[in-house]
Amino acid sequence: MEILEKVAYLKGLAEGLGLDNSTKEGKILTVMMDILDDMALELQDVRDEQCEIEEGLDAVSDDLSDVESFIYEAFDEDEEEDDEDDEPVYETTCPNCEEIIHFDESILEDGAVECPNCGEKLEFDLSSLEEDGCCGGCGFEKE
Repeated sequence: MEILEKVAYLKGLAEGLGLDNSTKEGKILTVMMDILDDMALELQDVRDEQCEIEEGLDAVSDDLSDVESFIYEAFDEDEEEDDEDDEPVYETTCPNCEEIIHFDESILEDGAVECPNCGEKLEFDLSSLEEDGCCGGCGFEKE
């Protein structure tokens, strides 16, 4: 039984008992039943509004899920394209400030790189590189 139905049942019982509204007790009970009736109506309104909000929230959640799927699919496609276009990246540690420096093959071909942290110029010689990779003597590592 819902609260509204219970309050209506209580009012019916009070009327069946023949409450006298002229007595102090009868007035109090009548006012209390009116307050209960108002509270039950207010509670029913709140529940109805809550149901509407839940439906709206479900719709927003579904829309957000669609947007997330669209964005993540586009992001994954961009990432795959970027991975295909990536050139090898090399790294070394600056002997002066011990900062790790990353650079690509074009910098490697120049034969020198400047440390972005301390400005130290690092030079390297490619003549010691073997055909299939680095000999390890220069301190450079391919990522």
